[in-house]
Amino acid sequence: MPIGIIGSLLVCTVLYMLVAAVLTMLVNYKELNVPDPVAVAVDSMGPQWAWFAMTIKAGAIIGLTSVILVLMYGQTRIFYAMARDGLLPKIFARVHPKFQTPWINTIVVGVIVALAAGLFDINVLGDVTSVGTLAAFAIVCISVIWLRQARPDLPRGFRVPLYPVLPIFGILSCGALIFTVEQRVLHFFFLFLLGATAVYFLYGMWNSKLAKGEFVTGHEPPANELPHKLD
Repeated sequence: MPIGIIGSLLVCTVLYMLVAAVLTMLVNYKELNVPDPVAVAVDSMGPQWAWFAMTIKAGAIIGLTSVILVLMYGQTRIFYAMARDGLLPKIFARVHPKFQTPWINTIVVGVIVALAAGLFDINVLGDVTSVGTLAAFAIVCISVIWLRQARPDLPRGFRVPLYPVLPIFGILSCGALIFTVEQRVLHFFFLFLLGATAVYFLYGMWNSKLAKGEFVTGHEPPANELPHKLD
């Protein structure tokens, strides 16, 4: 898994660098500080390349839809895993009897994303998403340090190299990037963080299987296959 993650990041990094190199060959880099730099670059090629510009723009839109699909797909599975561990209500751990997918989570996430996209500034939403991702990375780095100190005896299939320099660097770099966004984005993020913390202390902390001493393997049956019924 670590090799796959690092390899994917390296491939994506190289591809992004190649795209950036091509764009700066087409137009001055100062003209690319816009929401649609690819469109600006291909439009500069002239009317004889209009068909190519339309193809590139269509490809960019299709690429965005695939990213949205993957992110929403991942969020539904996160809710499923949290509900299976007792951190969210059991209804989020239910799967469709035919398709074996967390269909309730898919509906909930889809409605939330649609409302957010329709009601809020897309630039603010993008920054909030970036801040949330950076915060998650920072929490992972903190968890690495905490687990190394609290549970040094745990069997580990992969050990973070250059410990503790690498996780500390990750925490500091993520924190620095978080505070580069607008003030209103930070306010929005901290409100969301406050709400998530409230959900944990009001529900998750009291129903967590880990807190109850129950071992979660990840192979438990979905909630709708358990012998008890939901209220």
